[in-house]
Amino acid sequence: MNKKYTYIWVSLIVLIFGIIFIPRIIDRIKSGSIVENTRMNVAEGAGRPLEYITLNDKKRRVPAFSFLNQDSLLITNEDYKGKVYVVEFFFTTCPTICPIMNQNLVEIQNEFREFENFGIASFTINPDYDTPMVLKEYAEKYGITDMDWNLLTGDSQEVMKLANEGFNIFAASSPDVPGGFEHSGLFALIDKNGYLRSRKDAFGNPLIYYRGTIRESLGENFEGEQEQISILKEDIKKLLEE
Repeated sequence: MNKKYTYIWVSLIVLIFGIIFIPRIIDRIKSGSIVENTRMNVAEGAGRPLEYITLNDKKRRVPAFSFLNQDSLLITNEDYKGKVYVVEFFFTTCPTICPIMNQNLVEIQNEFREFENFGIASFTINPDYDTPMVLKEYAEKYGITDMDWNLLTGDSQEVMKLANEGFNIFAASSPDVPGGFEHSGLFALIDKNGYLRSRKDAFGNPLIYYRGTIRESLGENFEGEQEQISILKEDIKKLLEE
């Protein structure tokens, strides 16, 4: 075939492709479907066993704790033996991230309500104010009804030590920030034997913690950080099946 006509046919094919497919690609970008596919690859791990979180080559286990819950009952780490559970650090007067965190946890509570071997442990970082009575009112306000979801309060130094040293989840008093306390808004996932577990990210590193400050329905926050409640739910199911 004459080269001139070959070029014409190639140009025509490229033009037709552009007319048909480029608008579809633009529509997918606008609708977010391409972005969604990318998001799904950010945190890998579907179908794979969860990683053990280690420190100095040793599996990290939840340290011993003993606090009062919203019903003034003494709760220890032994009460969670044989259960998969999520840990958070919060406080009832938090004006920023705590309401979102606990809305997310209520959603998780409702999804796993029928599992007797699932629970949640919420440690207040303002125990001087958050008495069992205050925690009880907070539980009623947010729809916390699962008997294995304990809102825990006790000695302030012990709580801070548990957060910063036991879980390496940052928490500190800070009079210059709204509410008077700083904390990370992360969730830790614990298996039935008391070990911290997580999936790997796209780079092959354990996530360690799950972002608790973005609603699953939102997808991401204004900074482009992606929600991790959906993958937390998937990973809870994995541990329940172990």
